[in-house]
Amino acid sequence: MTQIDAARRGEITPQIAQVAKDEFRDPEFVREGVAAGRIAIPANINHPNLRACGVGEGLRTKVNVNLGISGDIQDAPQEWEKVAIAEKFGADAIMDLSNSGKTRVFRRQLIEKTPLMVGTVPMYDAIGYLETPLVKLTGDDLLRVVRAHAEDGVDFMTIHAGFNRRVLDTFMETGRLTNIVSRGGSLLFGWMMTTGKENPFYERFDEVLEICHEYDVTISLGDACRGGSTYDATDASEVAELVELGKLTKRAWDAGVQVVVEGPGHMALDEVAANMKLQKRLCHNAPFYVLGPLVTDIAPGYDHITAAIGGAVAASTGADWLCYVTPAEHLRLPDANDVREGLVATRIAAHAADIAKGVPHARDIDNKMSAARRRVDWDGMWECALDPERAQEILAQAPPSEDGTCTMCGKMCAARTVNRIMEGLTIDLGEDEK
Repeated sequence: MTQIDAARRGEITPQIAQVAKDEFRDPEFVREGVAAGRIAIPANINHPNLRACGVGEGLRTKVNVNLGISGDIQDAPQEWEKVAIAEKFGADAIMDLSNSGKTRVFRRQLIEKTPLMVGTVPMYDAIGYLETPLVKLTGDDLLRVVRAHAEDGVDFMTIHAGFNRRVLDTFMETGRLTNIVSRGGSLLFGWMMTTGKENPFYERFDEVLEICHEYDVTISLGDACRGGSTYDATDASEVAELVELGKLTKRAWDAGVQVVVEGPGHMALDEVAANMKLQKRLCHNAPFYVLGPLVTDIAPGYDHITAAIGGAVAASTGADWLCYVTPAEHLRLPDANDVREGLVATRIAAHAADIAKGVPHARDIDNKMSAARRRVDWDGMWECALDPERAQEILAQAPPSEDGTCTMCGKMCAARTVNRIMEGLTIDLGEDEK
């Protein structure tokens, strides 16, 4: 029985109880959300040490980190360093996007070791796992990979089932500036155009759902037609696929499978809020998972910033889950430092959104930080900081000559001045203070 099955029967599962505790919510609030599909708790029955995490309406905005071995850089120790960074700096999920060689060993070890939710994209793995050229893959082959990932304990899988022949025809008829930038979407596009057949994930969606139900895998409905440029955002192809994803969402819920729907991509800032509302309407308020969105296309090397800007707006207006973007986006496989930079930037965006939408106790840590700043209490500030090590490094680069200040203001520090006066001390910046 899946989480959504249990919730519909009125049961408070251990996972629902854990999410309610972590989110400062009544268990019944979480149960009702899971039963209605507004909240998902990705929790494969074969993920032994998973700490249950909820995604959806009324909960804290979640953050995902992508990592994995590529064909050009097969450096497993670096990927494990990225896992450690994800856990240390507060990621909620890890997507293993390994796409080269025998990926199953790394995936199984990851699921065994991390308490975070683990996701995959079976389409990425199919070619290497089966050692079969793309165009020779069959529907049976792809379902074998889905089952293998489910057996291994993957909590959520991106399945590009909405990119069917109708959507492909819309894409071909209307055209785009940057075509299809989703890796999984491009592979399916190539397979469908070469074979002339329907997308196997769409054609055999009921069989995919049977596998997901057996292991309680949450299906993350992939966005093959997300915009790869601000020009292509919310165009005919993206909306056509979104309509199909809404239909598939209901089919999954009817089969007792939890759903997350994926979204953009690249998108101008003034379009973000409307896109979030459109997705929620078309996909029946299922949790929404977005990459960024990146709000400009001209910042290679700084795309963690463009994504954080878009992510804050997206999460404050409907998105429930942000996939991080690193400074290496569009340039190369991210290294460990890129992962840290991208994760912290995305967590800032998620937290800013949580304050804006009134998530319970989201503002508490900010108030604690503000109180520490009022006291010029450095240790208190480090306790509140998202990345205390980075903050301490910057302070140490130019230590102040006067305690209770920094080199920005020195003795003219506003907090120090007011604190001294409030303590009944006199202060004269033109003479020695007494």
